Amino acid sequence: AGAMSEGGPLRLLALHGYRQSGPRFRQRTGALRKALRGRAELVQVSAPHTVPGGGEDGDREDPPRGWWFSGPGTFEAAEAAAEPAGLEESLSAVAAALAEHGPFDGLLGFSQGAALAAMVCALRARGDPRFPVRFAILVAGFASRAPAHGHFYREPITLPTLHVVGDTDAVIAASLSKELAQCFVEPLVLSHPGGHFIPAAAPQRKVYLDFLDRFCPGQGQ
Repeated sequence: AGAMSEGGPLRLLALHGYRQSGPRFRQRTGALRKALRGRAELVQVSAPHTVPGGGEDGDREDPPRGWWFSGPGTFEAAEAAAEPAGLEESLSAVAAALAEHGPFDGLLGFSQGAALAAMVCALRARGDPRFPVRFAILVAGFASRAPAHGHFYREPITLPTLHVVGDTDAVIAASLSKELAQCFVEPLVLSHPGGHFIPAAAPQRKVYLDFLDRFCPGQGQ
C-alpha cells in the first residue's frame, strides 16, 4: 500500500484549517474525496494544539485545533505576530505523520493548514529530510505575516503547487492566496467564484486531476 505503488492512488497528507481537526476535516472533504476517488486518497492529521475556549458540549472528544497562534491562544492570518507560538511542534507533528503513516506523495492544506503546507514545501525544497513530499495542493492559503516566519519565503520555493483561490473568500482574501502563490516557482493557480471552502465541482475536479496526473506514473496520458 505504498505511495509509489504502480497504478495505485496517490496519497496526500491533509492539513486542516484553524479551529478544525482531522476528523472534522474528513467530514468536510467528502465531495473532494469523491472527486479524487481512484486517483488520490486523503489521510487527515490533527494539529497538536487545542484552541482555548473552543470546547462546546460534544467537542471534548474532538476539540478544535490550530497549527500555531499569533497571540495567546488566538490566531489572525493578517496579523504580523511578534511572538508566534507553536509552529515547531506542528512541523514535528507533520514529520511524524509522514513517517508513521507514509509513504506520502504530497500535501493538501486548507487555510492555516495550507499556510503550514507551504512552509513544509519550503523546508523540503531546501533538502529537509523530514518532509519527503513531491507536491502540494494549497486551498485558501496565505504567507505568515510573523517576522519570525519570514525565512520560509526568502527564496522561491521549487516544489510543484496548485493554489486554489476563492474569489469571494471572506476569511482568507483572494489577494493573500495569490501572494502566497508568488512565493513558488511556476505555481498553478485555480480561481473559483466561491468562498472559504474546498471546491469540488466538475471544473475544479478537472484541474485537480490534471495536476495529480503529473505525479501518477503512466496514468492519465
